[in-house]
Amino acid sequence: MEILPTIIIGILIVGGVLAALFELRIRQPDVLVLYESDGKIGIRKGPLYPRHFSLPLKRTTYPLQLTVEAAASGNLIVLVKLVGSAVPSVEHIQSLIRAGGWDDEAVIRALDQAKILLQGLVKEFAEQSDIQAISSRAILNHLNEHLPLFAERLGVELIALAVQSLEPADPKIVEALRQQEEARLLEQTEQLSQQARVKAVKARYEADKEIAEIEHALELKNVELKQIRFENEATLARQRVEDELVRSRLRLAFEKEELEVLRNSPELLMLTPQAARLAEASQSLKNARTVISLMPQDLAKDSALFALFRSLLQVNQEEKLGDD
Repeated sequence: MEILPTIIIGILIVGGVLAALFELRIRQPDVLVLYESDGKIGIRKGPLYPRHFSLPLKRTTYPLQLTVEAAASGNLIVLVKLVGSAVPSVEHIQSLIRAGGWDDEAVIRALDQAKILLQGLVKEFAEQSDIQAISSRAILNHLNEHLPLFAERLGVELIALAVQSLEPADPKIVEALRQQEEARLLEQTEQLSQQARVKAVKARYEADKEIAEIEHALELKNVELKQIRFENEATLARQRVEDELVRSRLRLAFEKEELEVLRNSPELLMLTPQAARLAEASQSLKNARTVISLMPQDLAKDSALFALFRSLLQVNQEEKLGDD
């Protein structure tokens, strides 16, 4: 009788262990484990979770590819191919379960609804725009403005969203747009070429103007230097004339003093270099005569030379009378 309770306890323990092994699962690192409590969705943080009371969702990236046929202004059809990827939004798990349901396909079903929302946004933008204004950048800017709406309503976050291709459905419109774009590029190229030529002409004009200003400044500098040189030369010439005038005045004063001495002492006339040379010439030649040339102004009665010779003649006559 005592063995029976022990067996029952052992059976219960083994049953509990088997039930735990059957029910509990180990949470993978890249898996969100959801549970429902009081009508709210929560996330389990522990390493183990009961599989029948939890919903594991992988946090991997789900690819997205969508082709939208939208009508632009004037009912012109354009084909827009969108590519991207989506991941579950941890902050909006409640919206994800509401949109995708309580199973492991919740993210895929929510992504299908995201494609419908993307299609509506692209058509809305196309209907409000002219076909020439529709571009990949413009579409992406419009979609990026509504990205928070996907997380709030559907519980998914769109990442790496891009426009793979954008073209009108009618080939004639494609060709017309191509020709228009080609003409625009040619016109833009011509405008750039004209601007480049204008800039080159302006640069050449500015360079010529600067060169002319430099040459003019250099010419003014040369004129200034020439004027300074002429002034210096004039100053030097004036200084030379003044120096020559001073020397002439000094020489004239010296000659006046010499004449004054000779007039006061006529006998010194024979000691002058001119008289000595005349004496030497008279000694070397027979019958030599001394010839003295006098200018008319030297024979003036009031001239010093006339007075000198007159005194010499008087001395000579007195000596002859004394000899007689």
